[in-house]
Amino acid sequence: MSLSIEGLWAVAKRQARLALWLFSARQAVAPVPLSRNLAKHSTQTAVALSTDETLSQPAISIVIPALNEARQLPVVLDTIHADSSVEVIVVDGGSADGTAEVAEAKGARVVDATPGRSRQLNAGAAAATGEILLFLHADTRLPEGFDHSIRQTLTQQGVVAGAFRLAIDGPGRGLRWVEWGVNLRSRWLQMPYGDQAIFLSAEVFHDLGGFPDLPMMEDFELMRRLRKVGKVAIAPSAVVTSDRRWRTLGILRTTLANQAMIAGYLLGVDPHQLARWYRRLGKPKL
Repeated sequence: MSLSIEGLWAVAKRQARLALWLFSARQAVAPVPLSRNLAKHSTQTAVALSTDETLSQPAISIVIPALNEARQLPVVLDTIHADSSVEVIVVDGGSADGTAEVAEAKGARVVDATPGRSRQLNAGAAAATGEILLFLHADTRLPEGFDHSIRQTLTQQGVVAGAFRLAIDGPGRGLRWVEWGVNLRSRWLQMPYGDQAIFLSAEVFHDLGGFPDLPMMEDFELMRRLRKVGKVAIAPSAVVTSDRRWRTLGILRTTLANQAMIAGYLLGVDPHQLARWYRRLGKPKL
């Protein structure tokens, strides 16, 4: 596969056709019913959250995978006003810049794990005590009232998971188009990605086996599995993520590269090969 703009564009066009097919299939085919265990859990969660406001709210565990994120973490952690119903877990993949110390100074619990986002996410989920898991990137800030939005979103009938709308912390019309495309895809195809802060109940997450052990595309694959058992909803508020990925290669090349990775994965390309291409393009690992 060529790594030129022309090569990326050719693969991106294939991905677009696949996305259109997926959308058509979603419109034409009835949703796959929830498994018995997940359906029961979804109903019980909705009742617990909505029928008696005097009941204690389910606790939320925020899992943040990090590798050399000492500069980004303070801003992200300062937006999280943790209380007794919210815990913050930073999963360090062997940072050399004091990431763990910064996280602890900000009141987060630090867990050490083997580098690799899927492994770090699963390690954080295993250490979490909350009934709801929120997976947050180390360069993404949560909106005010995120905990209320999460609980309200998960009370919706048939919803097994959710994420936030995406806003990118950077100027320019190009980034606004990226936001528009991401939010349109998320809502209509129910396919949010990791930078939108995915959340779901811990029980559902563990029943599905957690994130697949892949070098990349772990969030994409989790979403595909979740869509088979229920609805993935989008909360009305937005997270704000850093524009550093788009600054690295430029908006067009970054967008085409992302679409090429998705297309390659759907076409059966080995994820390890995709990860090698991804690194050659100069993309950050996390």
